[in-house]
Amino acid sequence: MAKKVSTKKPLTVNSRSKALNATKRVQKPNFQKKTINGEKVIITAREAKKIA
Repeated sequence: MAKKVSTKKPLTVNSRSKALNATKRVQKPNFQKKTINGEKVIITAREAKKIA
């Protein structure tokens, strides 16, 4: 089982139409499973890029 290392949470925002109707939408972080030093971890793609 991979261990979740990242503390990122989904970003919740309103989508606005031209009539200014608000609809909730969610942007989820881009989680990836990576092996670091023989240990499987779940981190975001941005964090994986910094490590590599």
